[in-house]
Amino acid sequence: MIVKLATKRGFCFGVEDAIELTEKALEEYGAGQIVALGPVIHNPQVVQKLEEAGLNQSGKIDEIEDGSTILVRSHGASPELFEQARRKNLEIVDATCILVKKAQDAVKKLHQEGYQVIMIGDRNHPEVRGVIGYAPNVIVLDSVEELDEKLPHRDKLGIVAQTTHSPEHVGEIIGAIAQRPFQELKIVNTLCLEVVRRQEAAIELCKEVDVMFVLGGLHSANTCELARLCRNYGVQTHHVETWEQFDPQMVVGRQAAGVTAGASTPEWTIEDFVSKLRAFDAHG
Repeated sequence: MIVKLATKRGFCFGVEDAIELTEKALEEYGAGQIVALGPVIHNPQVVQKLEEAGLNQSGKIDEIEDGSTILVRSHGASPELFEQARRKNLEIVDATCILVKKAQDAVKKLHQEGYQVIMIGDRNHPEVRGVIGYAPNVIVLDSVEELDEKLPHRDKLGIVAQTTHSPEHVGEIIGAIAQRPFQELKIVNTLCLEVVRRQEAAIELCKEVDVMFVLGGLHSANTCELARLCRNYGVQTHHVETWEQFDPQMVVGRQAAGVTAGASTPEWTIEDFVSKLRAFDAHG
């Protein structure tokens, strides 16, 4: 079996920055002295390594002692959370991705300009929960089917999207919105170009293989989107976190395997998987 890797894969700069900032904070404050408001990134293996280095990643702000140090993860947080932290005299280490900050700023500005803000995204995702806090009454939707129920008629609409969504998905919804009655439509592109490049590289690789492996956290939005795009292309696709989830049945009858990884997947996970896949093939 031939094993090919996507030209763009793994860590994006936002994830790299968040991990680097976290590691520096651990060095400065010491193990056990920083509480993160949820996993820094959506990758269980990286989360485990940071916990082993002394980071508590399950903190709830209501339960954190006044005067402690907290870390805001790469997905960002709402203004209310920052205000609550200040009231509790918490020192804040902010690891929010700069592109998530861009989405937060866009939502705030659109509201100030008089637009009804609409965010295309998963309302349960931490990024979305944080971003919509920057304006009142933001409408969150993630499918064309939701438009009848949620989209206001003849209003000024300002649209942003979850950074990890695909242009294809966002474009479909914006196209459907544009066919509805509205007074004015303003779209701010908040998609992450790094994520888009990984999506494009994955689709290109799908043309060369007959089975795809997408590596990354099972709850990582951008990794799940990679797997969805590969499946939509028509290639048998397996979303796994590590080699431990590999099953020989996944490659039965396949000649060429492609490997890609989400933006929160470390290179060492990719290298381990690829080397073992090649060794498995060699031993037949």
